Parts: sequence; structure tokens; C-alpha cells
Amino acid sequence: MYTDERWNTSIKRRIIAGVSGSLGSLAALHHAVAEARRGDCEVLAVLAWEPPGGEHGYRLSPCPPLLAEVRKAAVERLRTAIGEAFGADGPDVDFGSVVIRGETGKALIHLADRPDDLLVLGASGSLLRRGLRRSVVSYCVEHAVCPVLAVPRPALQHELESLRRRHLWHLPTEPLPTS
Repeated sequence: MYTDERWNTSIKRRIIAGVSGSLGSLAALHHAVAEARRGDCEVLAVLAWEPPGGEHGYRLSPCPPLLAEVRKAAVERLRTAIGEAFGADGPDVDFGSVVIRGETGKALIHLADRPDDLLVLGASGSLLRRGLRRSVVSYCVEHAVCPVLAVPRPALQHELESLRRRHLWHLPTEPLPTS
């Protein structure tokens, strides 16, 4: 696993934000930065990634070029998410980012290892995704040594999911309100 040593020796309180690129994780990132402004804290945006098929699958059939491409894609996804959240200037607080190889919940717990850290996460994905895989938020709440802040999904995400369902079932969509 890669970690930036400066984050392990910092005197300031740290806020670790889990980022996946989803609307929920972008909301969590904004929440983390707002919290950092209030408390003069550092923010570390973290994107965890795993090889296709997970670690077990990779050990059965290793492919270093594929692994390098997946890591490169994870770095780009984090860079894009930060750009979408804050634009070219970035946030106006002490800010760092790291891409770490491992299961998301375990990687976040590994980094948020101080009692005075704050771990900020966006709400989990769809009901189907939550049914297939354990929620990162619930894993972190159960295993964290620091407070965990779960940011609810933004209203826009609810609206997009509703439109997606209506489209899937070929139902009419309601016209968007005009202002």
C-alpha cells in the first residue's frame, strides 16, 4: 500500500475523505473541506482500488501490465473527481490525495488510524450494489478508531436514480421545473 508519510506525522487534525467519483463521494469531499475550514484541518482525499477480480483473482492470474493500467485509471479517476469537485484551483485548505491498493473499507481504516481523525464518506450506491457487497460506510463505522461522518446522498442523485428507473421501465418522465 502507498501512503504519503507526511500524513502520518502531521500535527494538524486530519480529515480523510473516501472518493470514488460518485455524486455521493463528491458531496463527502465538499463536506470534508467545509469541516477543514471550520477547524483548520488537513484533508486527504483517498481512492482505493483493487485489481480486476480482486486480490485473490490477481494472485491466480497475475498480469503486471493490466495492474499498471488499472492503477493509472484509478489515479485519473481521483484527479477527475477532485477537478469536478473544486475546479482547476482546488480547495482552499491543506489538501492531499492518495490512491491506495486494497479493499475500500480496509484502506480507509488503515489511513484513518488516529482517534482524532475524521473519516468522511458518501452514502453507498444503489440497492442492488448494496445487496451484492457490504457497505463501506457500515464497515468503517464498525472498525474505525475515529469518528465517521456519513454524508447523505445529494438530492440530485435521488433525481437521477428516479429518472434512470423511469427510463428503464419505459415510464413517462415528469418535465423538469423551469425557473
